[in-house]
Amino acid sequence: MRVLPVPEALVTVRTVAGDLAARAEFPLDSVDDLRLAVDEACTCLAALARPETKLTVTFTVDDDRITMTASVLTTGPTTLPTDTFAWRVLSVLADDVRVLAEAPSATGGAHRLALRVIVQRMTDVPLEDVLPDTGAAEVAAEGASVALLADRRPGSAGP
Repeated sequence: MRVLPVPEALVTVRTVAGDLAARAEFPLDSVDDLRLAVDEACTCLAALARPETKLTVTFTVDDDRITMTASVLTTGPTTLPTDTFAWRVLSVLADDVRVLAEAPSATGGAHRLALRVIVQRMTDVPLEDVLPDTGAAEVAAEGASVALLADRRPGSAGP
């Protein structure tokens, strides 16, 4: 798709990304990660876009991942700084982020700057692999006893 590199148009790109991931039955967390990563990547590129140029975005949907490549023509930079907050957000949301650059073929020509973002399908991870093992479960199980509470209805016998 090709859109103007303005915030109003980036909403459309973000929506398409989310729709593609949802239709491919990616988990909601992956859908949200992709949507935010696409928005961040396109925002970074839009800030560098040459006047009167378009942001070009392509998506490839595979069984285990979605790849988004966005590019713009720029007047100069052929790289993006990787020490910014935006880059950190992008690299946390996506499983792989690559800067792709193409120098102009003629002096004074436009540079093409692109970002490739890959978000993998999240797999189900057992809860015990996510939560830290504190050893509390074993200790609690050893000394655990079940206490029955008396029925508190009127007329019932209590302890």
